Amino acid sequence: MASAEPVSPEDRWITEEITDLAQAVTNLRTPDEALRFLRDVATINELRELGQRWHVARLLDQGISYHDISERTGASSATISRVAQWLRYGRDGYRLLLDRTGRRKT
Repeated sequence: MASAEPVSPEDRWITEEITDLAQAVTNLRTPDEALRFLRDVATINELRELGQRWHVARLLDQGISYHDISERTGASSATISRVAQWLRYGRDGYRLLLDRTGRRKT
């Protein structure tokens, strides 16, 4: 963060490099561009983990039980719990995309 304001403890992870990365991501225009960028910026295992978390978030939003989510995705209970925590108490990043992609429970 390039500001003179004090950084709150919950925002200490935001560095100039991360802010620059977030800005770069906003320039992606298509799913193909996003896939190309993601493949270059992350390992296959990192991408699989991110994909799994996104899948877990979608299933949690549909009201699926932790047990069923674990069976469907192979995610650990710790991962499912962490995603659920961020869905409830995070910065609403999951909620933003769940709503925009129309995958929210009706």
